[in-house]
Amino acid sequence: MPLLRINATSHGLQMHGTSTTTDSALSDQQGGAGPIIIMIHGYKYDPNDPTHCPHKKIFNYDTTSWPERLGFSDTPSQTGLGIAFGWYARGALWQAHRRAAKLGRELASLVTRLRKNAPHRPVHVIAHSLGSEIALSALGHLGPHDIGRMVLLTGASFASKAQDMLRTPAGTTTEVFNVTSRENDLFDLAFEHMVAAPELRDRAIGQGIDAPNAINLQLDCDATLRVLAQLGLPIAPPERRICHWSTYTRPGVMALYARLLRDPESLPKAYLADILPGHAAPRWSRFKVSLPRPTYSLGPAITLPVTPLALKLKNRIMTATSAQRKDNEHAY
Repeated sequence: MPLLRINATSHGLQMHGTSTTTDSALSDQQGGAGPIIIMIHGYKYDPNDPTHCPHKKIFNYDTTSWPERLGFSDTPSQTGLGIAFGWYARGALWQAHRRAAKLGRELASLVTRLRKNAPHRPVHVIAHSLGSEIALSALGHLGPHDIGRMVLLTGASFASKAQDMLRTPAGTTTEVFNVTSRENDLFDLAFEHMVAAPELRDRAIGQGIDAPNAINLQLDCDATLRVLAQLGLPIAPPERRICHWSTYTRPGVMALYARLLRDPESLPKAYLADILPGHAAPRWSRFKVSLPRPTYSLGPAITLPVTPLALKLKNRIMTATSAQRKDNEHAY
C-alpha cells in the first residue's frame, strides 16, 4: 500500500476511519522499498469532522493533493510509502500550537517504529504551518539519523525552538529545508502576536533558521527562482501579496519537494547552500510602500505605523487567524 492514513488521537496513533492501532500496518513495511515520507498538515483541520478532514482535502487522491504530487498514487507498484499524519488542529491558535508541540512525541514514536521495522528505508517529513511544530518537537525524542530530511512550509514555529531542536542528537543529523515567502508575513506576525514565544523578541521561522544543517529557501525571491529553474525545477512566481498556502499550491513547488525527498542525492544540501541566495528579503518587502511614523504596538517588540494600510493589516491578522467558520476553510 503506497499510502497510510494515520491519526494522532487521545488513545494514541490509529488508522484513519477505524479504531485499530497502527502496529500491523507498520510491520508490513519491512520488505518495502523506497523512502518513507510523512506528511503533516497545519491549522484548522480535524480528521474526525468530514467538513475539515485533511484526508478528504490535501491528503486525498487527486491531481492537487500532497500524496499525488509527491509521487504516491493508489497504484500498489508505486515505490516508497507516504504517511498522511492527521491531528486535531482547530480551536484557538495558541491552543493548537501547544497541542502540536506535545504531539512531537507521537510523531517520534511513529518514526521509531518505522526505523525498527524498516531500517533500510530513509524517513523524511514534510509539514505545513503548525505541522512544523510537531515535526521539530519530534527531534527531541529521536536519535541520530532517524529523520533524513525535513521540509517545513511557512512554519508556525519560533526560531529559538527550531534552533534548540536542531542541536539535539536527531536534529544535528537532519537536513532541514525551511521554505518561506514574504506572502506569509501577515501570518507570521499574527503567530508572533497570538502565541507566547519561548524567548523575548523571538520570531517565526519565516524570518529564517540559523543552523548549519538548515537551508532557508525563500520562494518569492527572484534569484532563488532562477536557480531552481536552472536545476530543472521551474516554479511559478507568487500571485498575491498575502497567502499562507502558496508554498504548496504554486505550480512547480511540489515537484521541488518530491525531488528533495525522493532523490536527495541529486540535490545535496551543501550544493544548494552554495548556489542559493544567502539572505532573505526583509519582512513586508512585498508591500513596497513607505509607512511613516507614528506607530502603535501589536505586542512586545512589534510596531506598525498608524496608517490606513497598517490598520487594515491588523484587521486582516485577526480575521485570518481567528476565523473558524466552516465556509472559510482553506488549507491552513
